[in-house]
Amino acid sequence: MSQAMSQVMSQAMSQAPSQPSHQSEFAIELRGITKRFPLVLANNNISFKVKWGSVHALVGENGAGKSTLMKIIYGMQSPTSGEILIDGQLAPIHDPKDAISRGIGMVHQHFMLVEPLTVTENVILGAEPTSGMGINYSKARARVRELIQQFNFGLDPDAKIEDLPVGLQQKVEILKTLYRGAKILILDEPTAVLTPSETEELFRFLKDQFAKQGNAVVFISHKLHEVLEISDEVSVLRDGKMIGTIPTEGATDEIIARMMVGRDVLLRVDKGPAKPGEVALEVRGLTMRGLHAKNAVSNVSLNVRAGEILGIAGIDGNGQSQLVEAITGLVHPVGGEILYLGKTIAGADARKVSQAGVAHIPEDRNERGLILDMTTAENFILGEHRDAEFAGTLGFLDLEKIRKHAVVQSEKFDVRPRSSELPAGRYSGGNAQKIIVAREMHKGPKILIASQPTRGVDIGAIEFIHKQIVAARDQGLAVLLVSADLGEVMSLSDRIVVMFEGKIMGEVPASEATDVGLGLMMAGQRQKQAAD
Repeated sequence: MSQAMSQVMSQAMSQAPSQPSHQSEFAIELRGITKRFPLVLANNNISFKVKWGSVHALVGENGAGKSTLMKIIYGMQSPTSGEILIDGQLAPIHDPKDAISRGIGMVHQHFMLVEPLTVTENVILGAEPTSGMGINYSKARARVRELIQQFNFGLDPDAKIEDLPVGLQQKVEILKTLYRGAKILILDEPTAVLTPSETEELFRFLKDQFAKQGNAVVFISHKLHEVLEISDEVSVLRDGKMIGTIPTEGATDEIIARMMVGRDVLLRVDKGPAKPGEVALEVRGLTMRGLHAKNAVSNVSLNVRAGEILGIAGIDGNGQSQLVEAITGLVHPVGGEILYLGKTIAGADARKVSQAGVAHIPEDRNERGLILDMTTAENFILGEHRDAEFAGTLGFLDLEKIRKHAVVQSEKFDVRPRSSELPAGRYSGGNAQKIIVAREMHKGPKILIASQPTRGVDIGAIEFIHKQIVAARDQGLAVLLVSADLGEVMSLSDRIVVMFEGKIMGEVPASEATDVGLGLMMAGQRQKQAAD
């Protein structure tokens, strides 16, 4: 941290109010919280304590019950049974208004901001100070500016949300809770849209300012290295039950992962050096239109060789999705060309691109990867249902062949439960993703486009999917990996390019990549600037 920044932080800390007095050691105490839905026991007799002056991490696989538990604390859902205590006092919380009145603020993973409005207007929305019949805007603006200065947020109270980068938008979300007097902050996957430098700033605020002033933070994340960096204690949920709470000091990724999954998990990607061959996928000068007369993708060129993984890093919304849509034939670019195995495809659509040897793991498995009402067996053959392998007589599908194929693939890719008839929508995120991976790899592709392949997937499934991607590379496939998880890009890729606002900021060999250098490019600095 620079000397100037240190002075600013010290000044902000000296101006901060002294620690408030509390009636209890614990900001939040849950006793025997149970939440039942039809056919699902989401939370099973959970007890949980968060100390004042601490950052408490809550982790668990998808479906473990984290979100339900936090929604109960914030009043978005009511428990079936159990008690909530805030600062040692019983606190029935029926809705978010109750939670806010008790000093609880929640920052959701997907921001709830009105983009055309200013920072001040967003912060005071729903809690506007009045003067007579109107809003006392000058008083509100003064209070917002005071909070910005107190916590060194670097925001302009008059800036419009639509003009702010994602990191500053998150600060506005936090500012909304502080304006309403929050002493307990719940943050759900807060770093998912942040660069490494923005993550560092957030952590400094949470630990060195907010918690140090005697407040409390509940930090939900699937990034275990961040959990270990920011938290004082870690609680683990599994299958709706509280497995335990441990101090962060002395804990490791492996210990927490074992508590989450119930077995040892390989957290590092085990891969040897790449053996790249000929260029299999080439993009030349690709341009695609976006909203507001801006290009979503601007003159992007890249290539992927057989036997290597090219990773694309960048915060969501910087053109990666549109680039993948063009490569896979889902939309047509307005300029440039795409070569598959050295050839262009006239009028390329998704079917023609697939037939040319391109497999696609889409970023939204429910919208584009699966047909949720169809069975496991039917989803396993999507795109191959016309092939002779699954055809019967007179052009009808051979249902028995399809069923047997599903049995084999479910076993090979460890899809659970083992059922050829279960609708795809009934699977967990990890098992649903395994169905897509299995189907795409069965097509015998030459090129694999993997877009956000482990988004919303639990640790055990992440380990499995990573192995499949590396195996595809080692079998000679050209793999294009797009992920908003910088750690995933760095550990899987052989080469890395960074996208920002639809442009390529630079390219580095994975062996030379650092999170700082990539983070600067993710924030808009071109490669030479990031290296200086």
